[in-house]
Amino acid sequence: MKKNMIIGTRQSLLALWQSNYIADRLREKYPDCTVTLKKIVTKGDRILDVPLAKIGDKGLFTKELETALVEGEIDLAVHSLKDMPTKLPTGLILTAITERAKAGDAFVSNKYKRIEDLPKRAVLGTSSLRRRAQILAARPDLEIVDLRGNVDTRLKKLDTGNMDAIILAAAGLERLGYKDRIREIIPNSFCLPAVGQGALAIETRENDHEIRSMLGFLNHEITQQATDAERAFLALLGGGCQVPIGVHATIENNNIEITAVIASLDGSTVLRDKIQGQTKDNIALGTALGRKMLENGGQKILAEIL
Repeated sequence: MKKNMIIGTRQSLLALWQSNYIADRLREKYPDCTVTLKKIVTKGDRILDVPLAKIGDKGLFTKELETALVEGEIDLAVHSLKDMPTKLPTGLILTAITERAKAGDAFVSNKYKRIEDLPKRAVLGTSSLRRRAQILAARPDLEIVDLRGNVDTRLKKLDTGNMDAIILAAAGLERLGYKDRIREIIPNSFCLPAVGQGALAIETRENDHEIRSMLGFLNHEITQQATDAERAFLALLGGGCQVPIGVHATIENNNIEITAVIASLDGSTVLRDKIQGQTKDNIALGTALGRKMLENGGQKILAEIL
């Protein structure tokens, strides 16, 4: 058993919470192993004055951590699964997917209880094209403004700025102790979450069998099956931060249901569909749903965006 383990992490409060959560579980499981964190700054952390979609999203919050893995500076990296590209660098693998927390988006406002309560021309902040497009599809009367920064920064901008509300991932707010700021978990019928939202991904070197064996207990099989289906859908479409794509899979009694949405940037065109089947066919089902939606109008939507 390895006696020292180094976890690579981003420096935001949320990333540190996530990495410390994994570190504590490892220390509890392996009390004789010393677990330390190595803070690493990613491109997405450095550039805060440009919308995410304009930076380019291939490894925006992961590339530097993956470089440290490949070069042996760290033994594992902890990510928000929703930040992970569907194609990993050669030699790296997702060894564990943790049990999913809330997958949905949270409506946060100091004035209003629900997103439906926002008056016409209300100002709503979000950095996500996925959220923007789905919200505009239902509420084209709202003014959507770009909102970058970590969770604390975004909350401060709401409290001190001219926004009426903001949208953040519910899981991140709860992990940082801001559950009381959540006014509403936005229904999936209104806004589907991002691929893998709410789950953590543990990335390692594929050939580091000792580390992979030690981390196996962190994997939550049902979450992995659901998010593998979501990632298969996204991999077929080839989208990321630059494309308004939402997808969410649920599993019950060995059956999986995958619901997805592809939307135009302004929300004027929204394609929504779902597929059901046996959990053992999760990846094939995610791919099949992607193909069906591309054939039924998704290809045209994506062609106008990319």
